[in-house]
Amino acid sequence: MKVDVMLISSVGGHLTQLTQLFPLTKEYKCAIVTEKLAATANLKKKYENVEYLVYGTREHLFSYLFKFSFNVLKSFYLFFKYRPEVIITTGTHTAVPMCYIAKLFHKKVVFIESFAKRFDANMSGKMVYPIADVFMVQWESMLEVYPKAICKGGLY
Repeated sequence: MKVDVMLISSVGGHLTQLTQLFPLTKEYKCAIVTEKLAATANLKKKYENVEYLVYGTREHLFSYLFKFSFNVLKSFYLFFKYRPEVIITTGTHTAVPMCYIAKLFHKKVVFIESFAKRFDANMSGKMVYPIADVFMVQWESMLEVYPKAICKGGLY
């Protein structure tokens, strides 16, 4: 199944910000990808084409390495399943592999840096910035960190 846009992020604040873009699902054929937790289970009831990756944190490094490796493989599967033209993400680690997969296959990557980041970069932003077709920040102060970024204000 081909989609126009894949919206992907980890859970928490990143997903909360990404939900501000969910109205795109009415205008474009979209797939939504996030981590599977009780808080995200209801997404499948509200939206079409919702997929889950395994939740993991770097706090538990040993298990995280296995979960991250699994998520990389599943990201390849989801990319080929949906064949998105554009990846839009608010981060973090869950989305980085998908961004690189998209670039590998010459698709567009849009990264929106977290609203919480006003003065310094997060790791996923640093990793995706060099390959992003569009890199957006939500604070003008972040233009010093990411000189090629676009600032249009906050998602909220």
